[in-house]
Amino acid sequence: MGIVVNLDVVLAKRKMKSKELAEAIGITEANLSILKSGKAKAIRFSTLEAICKELECQPGDILEFRLKESLT
Repeated sequence: MGIVVNLDVVLAKRKMKSKELAEAIGITEANLSILKSGKAKAIRFSTLEAICKELECQPGDILEFRLKESLT
């Protein structure tokens, strides 16, 4: 699985909509959606910092590493 993005979980806990977060941190809803879906290839530290500041959380609350399951 690799890196899993739990941004939707944190947003739900904070009772905040994606649109509100996108506006607060200055990115487009489309880019936030790509990040939330796990399709993003990278995230800037400045964006991660802005998300954590706005949601009052730690990077580990948003990003999680899971080992890939073997197919044997």
